[in-house]
Amino acid sequence: MKMRRLFKGGAVLLGLLGFLLGTSALARTARPLIDPILVTPSTEIDTCLDCHGVEGFAVPIGETGDSLKRALHVQPETFKNSIHAEVRCVSCHVDIEQMPHKANVKRSVDCITCHQQQLDENKDETQELVDLTRSLTHAMVGLPSTVQIKKQSELTIQARHYLASVHAQPRKDDPSRVNATCWDCHGEHDVFPMDSPNAQIYRTSTPETCGACHEKELKDYTQSVHGAPVKRFGKLEPAVCSDCHTAHKISVVEQDPAKLLITENCGDCHKEYYDSYRETYHGQVVKLGYTHTAKCHDCHSHHATRKADDPLSMVHANNRLATCSECHKDATEGYVTFQPHGSTHDYENYPELWLTSKFMIVLLTGVFLFFWTHSLLWYFREKKEHEEGHVTIRVEEDGTPVKQGQYVQRFTKGWRIAHLVLALAVMTLVITGTTVLFADSFWAPTVMILLGGAEIAAIIHRIAAVTFGIIFIGHLVVIFHKIYVVNKGQKFNWFGPDSLVPRWQDLLDFIAMCKWFFGKGPRPIFDRWTYWEKFDYWAPFWGMFIIGLSGLILWFPSFFASFFPGWIFNVATIVHGEEAFLAAVFLFTVHFFNCHFRPEKFPMDVVMFTGSMTLEEFKEERTIEYNRLVQENKLDQYLVGAPSARMNKYSRILGFSLIAVGVIELVLVLVGFIQGIFS
Repeated sequence: MKMRRLFKGGAVLLGLLGFLLGTSALARTARPLIDPILVTPSTEIDTCLDCHGVEGFAVPIGETGDSLKRALHVQPETFKNSIHAEVRCVSCHVDIEQMPHKANVKRSVDCITCHQQQLDENKDETQELVDLTRSLTHAMVGLPSTVQIKKQSELTIQARHYLASVHAQPRKDDPSRVNATCWDCHGEHDVFPMDSPNAQIYRTSTPETCGACHEKELKDYTQSVHGAPVKRFGKLEPAVCSDCHTAHKISVVEQDPAKLLITENCGDCHKEYYDSYRETYHGQVVKLGYTHTAKCHDCHSHHATRKADDPLSMVHANNRLATCSECHKDATEGYVTFQPHGSTHDYENYPELWLTSKFMIVLLTGVFLFFWTHSLLWYFREKKEHEEGHVTIRVEEDGTPVKQGQYVQRFTKGWRIAHLVLALAVMTLVITGTTVLFADSFWAPTVMILLGGAEIAAIIHRIAAVTFGIIFIGHLVVIFHKIYVVNKGQKFNWFGPDSLVPRWQDLLDFIAMCKWFFGKGPRPIFDRWTYWEKFDYWAPFWGMFIIGLSGLILWFPSFFASFFPGWIFNVATIVHGEEAFLAAVFLFTVHFFNCHFRPEKFPMDVVMFTGSMTLEEFKEERTIEYNRLVQENKLDQYLVGAPSARMNKYSRILGFSLIAVGVIELVLVLVGFIQGIFS
């Protein structure tokens, strides 16, 4: 009995002791070791480092008893050398209210808000002035404008780029998180200035950082001509992810902005090859925003870029045809010798391109020098005689003829319509073609947008080319039909006054004109066609052959590549563009001067629109033809009534419209040419 009581008493004591111990333990977990310290914006960095600066500082995560821990250690020296060394911890960790921190607090750092606020804080302060715009006059010749505006904070710009990037978009698997946060790429506390040695070390780790998410791309990059030196030897010079994709302005790679930006960024390292690429049709339309054509990564691969002589390279001689066939399904062996980076300045490697370029330079220089000199001499001589009262002004400022009376038919309705259609086709060809030719000019992107984009512009260009070809060939059919069918049995004198074929008299007329320019002889009199009109007529034959043939080669590359070497496309690109430039400038300067801008005709001669001219003007301007018709009693066959007031009105409207369009195109072409020289 005594032992039973003793046992019960012991059990009660043990139970009481257990209760007291449990209560004590609960009391200890419910009460912190120290009283909480309130965190304020002025809390010093060292205060935080008292805990976080301790080597190995971490907190357990997961269920009780798990060994998993979250490392919270910060290297004090590393942080003090970072770009944020003067930034208090609580400036970023704004959700921390006390120390020790509350459990289960959602901790987040918002880098963007801080960098975005920098613009508002500094917008009234004096900042570095930079040129972001150019006035039209200065842009014409590539000179910087005097217009200056304040430069935004670079960090602000980068923050905005990030917010608009694919990295800042919600993740598909977890919309509550973004694809990549700032610290995913930059780290948490070891963010260094870009010009510091430590930052350069991080350049070599960029591929690994990006590869944490983009594993396949990292694998391809590591084996590439860019990635191998970085990965194996720690080289800083080869391109890393941010060089091509930029650091923050990262868009979806399947979309046009990314394709255009990456292509342009290739030129930062490969300027020579990028410049030569831009001379091709591929590069020109890419510059204008069209991406459905060959870009750098289409030929050289996105990430698995290899040297051209590497058998695995997409542009290796053994693989080039397959690469071209990705876009040109019917590509032939001729594609293999196309020079996508051919230079007109390198005779040793590209003799065909060098010779073609030099020939076109000589041709353009010779033509412009000769005809502009001719026009200037004519202008000053005619102006001098006009001031001295020796020349009768045949056209008033409003375009109406001075003398009234009988009129002589100069051009029939059919030829006038053909001339109008031809003029519209040529002007369409000029605006659609030179927009691509001068893709670097300030006006080209805007014009291309107005044209509906590169694809639509190409269709318009080809329609205009076909129209030009139909008019050109059609007029030959009409001429030969008239000579050999309508006038069958009547011998046509190919070197007679009615023929546009050059003859000896044209040379004599030119010599006489030159004498008149210098006051060494009287002004010559002319027959039905003058020597400059014959040149205007025959020039399209040369242009039709050169521009037309080169245009067909570029239009149907697979067909011509089956029997031409690939470099013929490089040559065709050169002559097509430069011959078109020659034709456009000649038409809108020399031809316009001969017909409209010389003192006797200014501001416009409407004979090509009305088809007739006064008998008095005809007698003075075509004296030899007039005398012959009188002698042969054929003058009456050419006499017509005066154009109606309505005809004169609409002829002037049409004429001024065409001249205005031509002058505008001339300005754009010359601006594009000059800007290309200075750029």
